[in-house]
Amino acid sequence: MIMIVITGATGALGGAVVEHLLRRIPADRIGVSVREVAKARHFADRGVRVRHGSYADAAALRDSFEGADQVLLVSQSAADGEGIEFHGNVIQAAVAAGAQRILYTSHQNVREDSPFGPAREHAGTEALLAASGIAWTSLRNGFYAHSLDWLLGPWQQTGTIAAPADGPASWTDRADLAEAAAVILAGQRAFDGPVTLTARHAVTFDQIAMTAAELTGRDITRAVLDDEQWLADRITAGAPEHMARMLLQFFQAARSGDFAGTDPLLAELLGREPRTVADFLSDRIGSTPR
Repeated sequence: MIMIVITGATGALGGAVVEHLLRRIPADRIGVSVREVAKARHFADRGVRVRHGSYADAAALRDSFEGADQVLLVSQSAADGEGIEFHGNVIQAAVAAGAQRILYTSHQNVREDSPFGPAREHAGTEALLAASGIAWTSLRNGFYAHSLDWLLGPWQQTGTIAAPADGPASWTDRADLAEAAAVILAGQRAFDGPVTLTARHAVTFDQIAMTAAELTGRDITRAVLDDEQWLADRITAGAPEHMARMLLQFFQAARSGDFAGTDPLLAELLGREPRTVADFLSDRIGSTPR
């Protein structure tokens, strides 16, 4: 029996992938590898195999991957470059367990010299996958649209999107990406190496401000802030410095066009149009008191 094992299945992305798989294949063909087994009880109750598998515990990972034909490695962010080390542990364990393919949740336009730290980490992990000796697929996901909650600021209250200079980004819904990952995992079509999964269009904050104005019927303006002043203000407001600096790196990479690419594959896999920035803003407008 072919088994698909999902790591990080108690997180938002991994959990959504499992939910979509349950609609496509029998539960006894699905396994999850999680740090806290108790948090995955809702999957076990539905017939999914649940095993402990910490990215830092090679033996536990091998056990959680037993019998796996495919392993979905959901990327983890860690300080001081530990993310690549953790991902390497998962890759080695999957190989040792006899998996035939590893799929990895990467990011669009990864490169070792990117100003965006996570892109460098994804590039390092893709290099490990390429050297692993087994088939692999890197799902180069578009920038998650929910990141706009952190990046746009309190625009509904102020009427202004105040942030550093940016560039076009193909903001992509995480739920759409989870569904696409499940389609690939459960399907018959093999995808080798990196594939790009994005929304149809890349937009700037100027365009987002115009869309927000159309949806709200209000004047929504775009103010460009100095990088260092924005960073200092974020830290003063209580944001952890490492997180604030990573967010600033988004703007720096976006200005270089790093997130401007789009690809039709996501729509093809979904069999419908992916959600848009307008959809995202409509959700936020509808859920936030004015």
